[in-house]
Amino acid sequence: MKKLLTLLFAASMLLGVAVAQEAGSTAAPASNQKMSKAEKKAAKKEKKANKKAAKKAKKEAKTSSQK
Repeated sequence: MKKLLTLLFAASMLLGVAVAQEAGSTAAPASNQKMSKAEKKAAKKEKKANKKAAKKAKKEAKTSSQK
């Protein structure tokens, strides 16, 4: 389970970087700051979701190991 979560996290980070690079290459310099704010907000939201999923997985692993 832990390996699966790690794999999903790595894949989401890879996709995030790919999207950021693509958006950065096509964005105009004036809208670059707006994009960076949006990207920061999305990254923060994704990080929070990943942290929550990891916490849930850890809790599930703990309860299943107690049985």
